[in-house]
Amino acid sequence: MSGVKKMQLSGRMQAVAELVTPGGIVADIGTDHGYVPIYLVQHGIAAGAIAMDVRPGPLSHARTNIEKYGLGEQIDTRLSDGLHSLENHEADTVVIAGMGGLLMVRILEEGLEVLQTVRECILQPQSDVDSVRRFLHEHDFCIVQENMVIDDGKYYVMMRVEHGADQEYDAADNLYGKILIDNAHPVLRAYLEKEDAFMQKIMEGLKENTTDKSRRRLEELGCSRKLVREALERMVHHSNT
Repeated sequence: MSGVKKMQLSGRMQAVAELVTPGGIVADIGTDHGYVPIYLVQHGIAAGAIAMDVRPGPLSHARTNIEKYGLGEQIDTRLSDGLHSLENHEADTVVIAGMGGLLMVRILEEGLEVLQTVRECILQPQSDVDSVRRFLHEHDFCIVQENMVIDDGKYYVMMRVEHGADQEYDAADNLYGKILIDNAHPVLRAYLEKEDAFMQKIMEGLKENTTDKSRRRLEELGCSRKLVREALERMVHHSNT
């Protein structure tokens, strides 16, 4: 591998990679171009990896990239819908990143048997993060670490999950992340402040409209903003203690 350049990841994927516990075998679900497993093996974080994707095209690109970096012996590639092609005890870490939260929940649910033999999951849902958190708690997974980054102007949340019962989560915890709130994470705080200002502006405009639809929308926004304000107040409290 001498002379081969080191793989560079985007800010989002770098944050995902940093959550992986070193030394194990990593299965990357929906690997796309194979960048994460290449990075993890190349930097000695993973002893080996399995790059998996449901689409033949991206998987072919991943194989090409893996060979380009001279890692064909250490990274296997598999065509797989979610976790279906992963065997029990094959991986220590499962990475699922860059897909919608509801699709992620479906993949996790269908793969519950093999997940019982995995040490940890690194998850980065693009949407419906609260649905992912609820699913994890309903199936005895514990969120042990979370991070939030801004990459190319967009906000992303990623989490490390292990087996075991978690603390009780309320609505704000599920939406915004108990760990992020309790640690007064600066990126979450910036996001919530932006959301609060945005909701306030819309609500002020709706107050002048007396239609039933506007009143319902105003009520919905009021409930959402209450959760935002609750999370922000908790973050201020944790910052001061």
